[in-house]
Amino acid sequence: MKINKMCKECHKIAVEKGFYERKRPVTELIMLIVTELSEAVEADRHDDYENFKEEIADTFIRLFDMCGYFNIDVEDEINKKMEKNKKRPRLHGKKY
Repeated sequence: MKINKMCKECHKIAVEKGFYERKRPVTELIMLIVTELSEAVEADRHDDYENFKEEIADTFIRLFDMCGYFNIDVEDEINKKMEKNKKRPRLHGKKY
């Protein structure tokens, strides 16, 4: 499945499950993504690789849902950003 199709599917499922019965601010959606990453960190801290993988998947699902909600062509945005990054200096000109 292509990424944009996954975005539409993730958002469709979230709508079906009642997560969009009200308008959702971007800050709320972003913090839910951060929460999934935090859960991945906790899984790693407990050496729980199975849960770590699940939380990474949850992170993508939340990202894809948000892209579907805001109708972001994330495939195009990723491709544009990768091309931009190819032209950047080592470490993007930063210390680390």
